[in-house]
Parts: sequence; C-alpha cells; structure tokens
Amino acid sequence: MKEKKFDGYGMFEQHPDYQKAIKRCANIYQRRYDLRSEFARDYTRIIFSQAYRRLKHKTQVFFAVEDDHVCTRSEHVNLVESISYTIAHQLGLNTELTKAIAVGHDLGHAPFGHGGETILTQIAQSHQLDRFWHEKNSLHFVDHIELLEDNQHNQYNLNLTYAVRDGIISHCGEMNQKYIQKRKEYIDLNAYQYAGEYNPFTYEGCVVKMADKIAYLARDIEDALRLHVLKQLQIDELRDQLNQMGTYQFYAINNGSVVNYFIHDVVENSSVEKGIGLSQEAFDKMKVIMKFNYQNIYLIKRVQIHEKYVSLILNSLFDFLYDYKQYDDFIQKLKHDLNQYPKLIGHYLTWLEKYAYIKQYPRKEQYKNQIVYDFENDFQAFEKSIIDYLAGMSDAFIIQVFNELISF
Repeated sequence: MKEKKFDGYGMFEQHPDYQKAIKRCANIYQRRYDLRSEFARDYTRIIFSQAYRRLKHKTQVFFAVEDDHVCTRSEHVNLVESISYTIAHQLGLNTELTKAIAVGHDLGHAPFGHGGETILTQIAQSHQLDRFWHEKNSLHFVDHIELLEDNQHNQYNLNLTYAVRDGIISHCGEMNQKYIQKRKEYIDLNAYQYAGEYNPFTYEGCVVKMADKIAYLARDIEDALRLHVLKQLQIDELRDQLNQMGTYQFYAINNGSVVNYFIHDVVENSSVEKGIGLSQEAFDKMKVIMKFNYQNIYLIKRVQIHEKYVSLILNSLFDFLYDYKQYDDFIQKLKHDLNQYPKLIGHYLTWLEKYAYIKQYPRKEQYKNQIVYDFENDFQAFEKSIIDYLAGMSDAFIIQVFNELISF
C-alpha cells in the first residue's frame, strides 16, 4: 500500500498525544459489547443529541425559505463531514475523528445564522456578559447542555473527548489561512477568548477547519442563484475572473466543481511541515470567491433588513422572559402565566428543570448532568439561562414562540 503523507501523524493509538486526545472530563459509562472507538463513540453521541436534530431547521445563509432545496445548517454540517472525511482519508489521518468534529462543529449556532449571533452578542453585552460566538457556544452546548440517557433513564452530559471538543471550538472558518498548522500545546479549552485564537490540537481538527470554508463557498452561490439573489451572468463573470488566475480552468461555478478543486488542492499541498493548506493559486481563488460572496450575498440590503427582523424577535423574547426576574418566586409566576404562553414558558420551565439550581425547586433525580445556572449564587444566572434557551432554538420554533407572544 502506498504510504500517505500523514502516516504516523494521525491521531491513532500509536500517536504520542493519543491519551490526551481521548481524555474526557469525567468517566463515562460503558455498555456491554460496545464496538466503537473513542472518537466513533463521540460521533454517535453527537448525532443522537437534540441539538444535532435541530440543525435541519436552522439557517445556513438564507432564512426560513419555503424551499426544501436551499441549504440548512444540517446540510452544511453534512457537507463539512464529507469533505473532511475525503481529505483525511487521502492524507492518512483519523477519519473517525474528523467525522465527529464535523458533525459537532456548529451545534451552538444561533437561530437565523450569523444575524442571530450578532443580536445575541448585543443582548449579552448589554447585560455585561461575554459576547456570543458560535464556536464557544458549540463547546458550551456539547459540554453542558446536550444530554443523553443511559440504560436506567438517567440523563448525563455528552462528555466528549478532548480532541473532538478542541476541534469544535477551534473550527472558525472565517479566517484567511493558507496553511493551518496544528498547535502543540494541550490547553484548557475554556481559556479561549475569541474565535480563531488558537489552531486545533490535531491535524484532523485542521482538516475540518479547512473543510468548513470549502463547504460553503459555492453552496451559498447555488442558493443565491436559486433564490434570484444572483444572476447567472454574475457567476459567469466570477468564473472568468478565476480562470485568469493561474492554470486551473473552471467550466462552471457550482458546488461539485468547486469542492472537487479545493479538496484535490488541499491533498496535494498539505504536508506535516506546513500543515493543512492550499497552493498559492487556490488560496487566491478562495479569497476571490469569499469576497464575491460577501459583496453579493452576505452584505446585501435584504440581509440587513432581515437582521432587523431577527433583532425584533430575539429582543422581544429575551425581554419578555427577563421581566420575570423581578419576582421573588419567578417560577411560580411563570407557572401562573403558562396557559397564556404554553410553548415559550413551558419549554423554558423544562430548560430550568434540567440545568438550574433553584433552592425551593429541587431537580428530578434523573438529571445527573452539571448545574449550569446557579440561581442562589450567580446573580446573572437568569440572563445566561435565557440566552442559552434562545440560542438553542431552531428558526421554526423561535418563530412559533414569537407568534405566541403577539397573538390573541
């Protein structure tokens, strides 16, 4: 068998950092006859989670359109999984690790895509909380929010391995990096201060970070064309511009041709010495496509108008729930209003039941997960719980609860 470029450097059992990579925050229960590796187990824990299911109703770029063929966050995650698998397999890296990172990397995305992220940041900072960024929130969700049931119906945190958690928070695909070289340091992942502060701890994490960029480049163009945000003439002009840059010639700008080009280039140009990367020609082409997308898709007037709509929804829901903080027994007050707002208040009460410590309302015995909101000792527990509750919602559900708020 032909030796692959990264043979001996993938995160397999013989790797010197393997024990660090598979380390979990706590011991994890073991089922009899479990055939999975540590990373394969993480993969299934993620795809069994509720946050993963909700991705099918979360915006990628274009919000809540009545069109089954427009990309959702779920499809994007599957594209990243496919691209990262192909690259990792060709380089001799651990595909089980790339798959687990890929399916988990966007679990913390807010409803309404990056517009929702911007508004939640504004809300958080207005209450003296840290800004909201989805990479950090994805780690927060896999560490503290998502629960799985054991054989006795007890609810536990996902408790993923270090390498998967690291790949999730380190995945920021918005940065222009020709090469992504893995870091050597084994750091506390809660020390991250901003997106892209550190490179991933594994080459597999670097692959997912690169695949995240490749996955949305042409897919967003296809959707924009389908929704008449772009005209074919604009895309043909982009193609002609790209074909003047170097030797490779595109016959069409679509998801298949663009993904194939960049996968092949990454496989050809990555190395242990430099990291996971691109040729200069491919790097330049990528920057041109990204600039085109920002100018013609992400920053257009319709997107700005949509952001005002998102702001109305998120601020209205936050303010409505936050108003209950004034009551000494806010749980009782929420229950009193439950009949008027059964979805919004009902699901919020369930959220607190799972994650909050409130002295006069002990948690059910089945919840073995960590306390996230300590209402007795953290004066901002209320604000944090509402932001997390809203961030976890799908677009479809948040519109339902907003409509409940304004309907009679």
